[in-house]
Amino acid sequence: MNSRVTRVLVGFLAAIPLLLSGCGTSSSTSSNPSSGNSTGQMSMMVSDDPVNDWAEIGVKVMSIALKPQSGGTPVVVFTAPNPVNMTNLVELDQLADILDTVSVPAGTYTGATITLSANPGDVALTASSDPDPGFAGTAGEIVSSSQIQIQGATGSAGSLTVPLNVSFVSPVTVTANQTGGLDFEFDLSNPAFIVAHPQPTASQTLWAVNFSPALRHHPIFDIARLVLRHLYGSFVSVSSDDTSITVNRVFPVEPPVNPETSIASSQNLTILADATNGTLFYDMDAKTHSTIMNFSSVASDLTGKFVRVAARYQSNGSLVAVRIWVSSSFNTVWLNPEGHVLHVTTSSLVLDNEDGVPVTVDVDGNTQFFFRTPANPSSDAKPFCTGVTCLSDLVRGFKVHITVDDPLQVPLDAQTVDIEIARFDGTISSPGQASFVYTRDFATDSPLDAYTKTMFYISSSTANGNDPLSGKAITGFKWWNFAFPTIVDSNAVGDNAISDFVAATGGSATFGGSVGAIPVVGASFAIWNDPANPGGWAAPWTVLAPAPAPLAKVATQWVTNGNSTGGSFTITATGGTNAVTVDASAVSGSATLVYQVDRSNGIITISPVDLTTSSGLNTVKTNLTAGTVVKVFGVPQTDGSIKAYVFFYYTGTMPGS
Repeated sequence: MNSRVTRVLVGFLAAIPLLLSGCGTSSSTSSNPSSGNSTGQMSMMVSDDPVNDWAEIGVKVMSIALKPQSGGTPVVVFTAPNPVNMTNLVELDQLADILDTVSVPAGTYTGATITLSANPGDVALTASSDPDPGFAGTAGEIVSSSQIQIQGATGSAGSLTVPLNVSFVSPVTVTANQTGGLDFEFDLSNPAFIVAHPQPTASQTLWAVNFSPALRHHPIFDIARLVLRHLYGSFVSVSSDDTSITVNRVFPVEPPVNPETSIASSQNLTILADATNGTLFYDMDAKTHSTIMNFSSVASDLTGKFVRVAARYQSNGSLVAVRIWVSSSFNTVWLNPEGHVLHVTTSSLVLDNEDGVPVTVDVDGNTQFFFRTPANPSSDAKPFCTGVTCLSDLVRGFKVHITVDDPLQVPLDAQTVDIEIARFDGTISSPGQASFVYTRDFATDSPLDAYTKTMFYISSSTANGNDPLSGKAITGFKWWNFAFPTIVDSNAVGDNAISDFVAATGGSATFGGSVGAIPVVGASFAIWNDPANPGGWAAPWTVLAPAPAPLAKVATQWVTNGNSTGGSFTITATGGTNAVTVDASAVSGSATLVYQVDRSNGIITISPVDLTTSSGLNTVKTNLTAGTVVKVFGVPQTDGSIKAYVFFYYTGTMPGS
């Protein structure tokens, strides 16, 4: 959320996917990075997944290095500028944010090392204004750096870093003059990412930030489908043929100042006008707008100006402007609300800003609503709805970027609303062959927020990306478990995706008493106007998320399966009347994540336990005895058990409930 007092830095790493776009695939290229001049262009971007509890998760990325298949010296493709920008990962909800464009030696790479800064204050946490029930912090709380403990930090005081290694699902080859994509995901909603250790008073809660388990590689097959976050820059030049402009990337001052000012970077980007569909051009000083096919009519007005650009990639890697906002003041282009929808009324939107403070923006009969669809340029360039009636199509959780008539006006009036992500999530019920139902409640249980939504599957003929493992094209609905994002159930691997989904979402785990049942939960990012639901939303995919069980105690101790493929134990929760079975896998590639969380003398240590090894199984067996405090996240099964994605067991000072 950008406002006069708070804003997100358009920087490098976001919570969930870090996108390095520009890698092609070619079997003709050597597996070793070229020592000559043969290079491929790599546009570096970042993005993330949603999280409801936090308004800000700020990080600083120091460097990225790609690992050659030959095992030679890693190739550094990004080094942070000075000062290092802090990026709020929460704002990059499945959006790609362009960091830089670099030349990378041609060759094949099998992984990467991403280095984050880990000094006190290098990770920032601010709670949202209305976190989910059970959140260990306080709504709107700015967490003190003394309560944030970054796991895995190395180096000396003042120069602490966390190096994070990730292996690619399959080797990636960079070919000269070709483009492609790499996608590293930092899943903010991963239960092992930010671990709370609460005590009886909120001020004593410690937060352990554990980056490693949340980082993974996810293949990108088509950069033209990426939704890019709005980028900011200062005008540099217009091309001789007026088809493009060059801008220098700029970032806001950190910490915020009022009025907000910009910091120039060393990163220049070339951005084309949309010569086919037209680019909407907004002069925020003159309060006019027009449609341009090239920059000839506005070139003389750009000198000395700042720009905000909603852009999309073409398949050849070039950037095309869908909409451009221009002002002589950086403060003017920056001060336009961005964030997740908190409330929807009949005449306004309320967004949660990065300080955990709600901001209201009024909607009138002239407000235009856009749904970002880069893969369909003609649709991306046009509003799908105008006026207050459009508000009935929005729910809490949507990621939007709003342009207001006057950023200093109170209340704010929306000129345009970019819906960047249409997120529906919650408890899944009534799964059938045509649709299922999401039921979503929030901590406030406000009628402005809660919803029950029938979600139609997209048409079986609608293109829906590629299978992450095989690369085969997918049409129609697909789904996967949060723990295994590369194992996608779709028509690329069979014809039973919907039937399998129905079977997978029919269970619950019941503790009874005041605790009740733990349902199956999931999330979908919907698309607009699919043939399966003309004039409405439809789900191209659903991810089944690990539902949190309450803080519990082991009732019957861990028992290892006879074939050492995992084990199980039972847990009971305060207020419950039933013991629930927890099943854990020890199969390599799909093993349950296990962590020992020890708090001693105010220091939290999170130690992973590898269930795929005999020593790991023995460690769990030794520690998971009756009475051990545990926290389990998993998917309820039809037999009432929980298939665990991750669980923690606690030693030392026990956490509060």
